Amino acid sequence: MNHRAVLVRISGRVQGVSYRVWTQREARRLDLNGWVRNERDGSVTALISGTEEAVASMLEACWQGPPGAEVRSVVQEVADPTGVPAGFDITG
Repeated sequence: MNHRAVLVRISGRVQGVSYRVWTQREARRLDLNGWVRNERDGSVTALISGTEEAVASMLEACWQGPPGAEVRSVVQEVADPTGVPAGFDITG
């Protein structure tokens, strides 16, 4: 089983629409590890770790988000999968 981790920054109208709660629910459904948090600039950052397939599904889902979200960009960078906390939490 190939594992990967990505750090993702989601921009657009993603605060005030329950994007973090939605992300946590989706990530747990896909059995992913990591965290999600709001940033001061209005974006949302998430660390997502799991199987190739699950991470790919989550990245695709990030473009949709919850009702009310208007995602303009999803920028990802490779992250180190070691040291990613178990479970998926909202950290800020």
